[in-house]
Amino acid sequence: MPVALLFLKSVNAPAFSLANYQAFVGHTANLRVLFQTIEVSVVATIICLVIGYPTAYLIAAAPKRVRLTLTVLVIISYLTSLLVRTYAWIAILGDRGLINNLLLDLRLISSPLPLIYNRIAVYVGMVHIMLPVMVLPLVSVMLGVDKTLLPAARSMGARPFAAFWRVFFPLSLPGVRSGSLLVFVLCLGFYITPAALGGLRDAMLSTFIAAQVSSSFNMARTAASAFILLGIAAVVLALFGLDLSGTQRDAARPSPQSWYSFSRLFGAMTRYLYEITAPFRAKRWTAKLYQARSSSHLWPIIGTAFTALVMFYLLFPSLVVIIMSFSAETFLKFPPSELSLKWYHSFFEDSSWTGATWTSIEIGIAVALLSTFVGTLAAYGLNRTFPQLRSFVTMLILTPITFPSIVVAIAAYLGLLNLGLIGSKTGIVLAHSIGAIGYVVESSWRPFQIWTRGWKRLRKVCEPGPCAPSRG
Repeated sequence: MPVALLFLKSVNAPAFSLANYQAFVGHTANLRVLFQTIEVSVVATIICLVIGYPTAYLIAAAPKRVRLTLTVLVIISYLTSLLVRTYAWIAILGDRGLINNLLLDLRLISSPLPLIYNRIAVYVGMVHIMLPVMVLPLVSVMLGVDKTLLPAARSMGARPFAAFWRVFFPLSLPGVRSGSLLVFVLCLGFYITPAALGGLRDAMLSTFIAAQVSSSFNMARTAASAFILLGIAAVVLALFGLDLSGTQRDAARPSPQSWYSFSRLFGAMTRYLYEITAPFRAKRWTAKLYQARSSSHLWPIIGTAFTALVMFYLLFPSLVVIIMSFSAETFLKFPPSELSLKWYHSFFEDSSWTGATWTSIEIGIAVALLSTFVGTLAAYGLNRTFPQLRSFVTMLILTPITFPSIVVAIAAYLGLLNLGLIGSKTGIVLAHSIGAIGYVVESSWRPFQIWTRGWKRLRKVCEPGPCAPSRG
């Protein structure tokens, strides 16, 4: 409903005109910011994929206890406040931050390096925040791939890279697609990180939309800007077919037609090159058939070091924030020259801070109760409806967590404004519940499906009469 209201506002309903969209396109500055937003989102997504795919592969291939530990560490990084992680990078990259202080103390530089308020700092912060969103879907899909396929390919003459590229990688493409689309769409709506770490030339469209809300308060033009961003996200999702209703978990399920056609073309080219090099590979395979295999420990060491570096990258900013909370300095500085508890004393002695803390707890509890109740009922209902309708309705419920956050925020603001709930706890609870319900539905739908299948099997066993104890 908020998104529908946002669209009606953007076309000046009930007059219905495209004046707001024409005004947006008519300013070259708007188009420059729009293309810059897409560029930053694409680059951040590619970096996340390059780092996230080998990380997910190493996590999925690790022993069970190690895999569980690494997954928990990734989730901890994901659940840490975005604002906290962004300001941690300010303390690390700032002129008097960790890196510059270290280089100055070692006398490697004479003046601080410009590590912040530029595009590189924006990418560092965005990739740090979005990397768990890429890793978790990849791990989920990779764990579903049959582990015996790679040894089977090796036993039939395939080299390690060929076995990975032709067997494992195609089966992991659903995770690549889901993770990449989620990262790209969420990056489109980034606001805090580019504003805090970037310069004036690194403005995102979400920053532009927020400035419109705070300055002009022209909701029609703001709605048009937000809906243009939403339209880009919707087009990308429609082209590449993100499906959060559970179908992406099946690695053997075929991709959408556009992606499938591209895969067929790429596969045909690969097979053609493969056939050209077949005589050379056959001769080489015969020559090496009876050679002893060298036991190299280099790759496990490289994999361990790579995983450790990624975990350090994800967790170190949070550790910096924890250490800085014990600092006696009056400004952001790491490492602190002196440790103290004065900021904790200041926090608990200030009624405004404690009051805000209790308000956050109250709103969090209310959102958890409301979203759990509504989301569980929705998951139960979705599990008992027709498959075609289930997929459509599930995607509708999950739109708030798949569309850019700034668009959902503007839409929720417009809806609460019409209800007179701006500035109230009830309005904040409703706004947060929009996305929280989607997370509950996504996490509850599978258990209900398993539960329903169990009951159907039990009914088949028990028919035509009541269950006998021997058949329990």
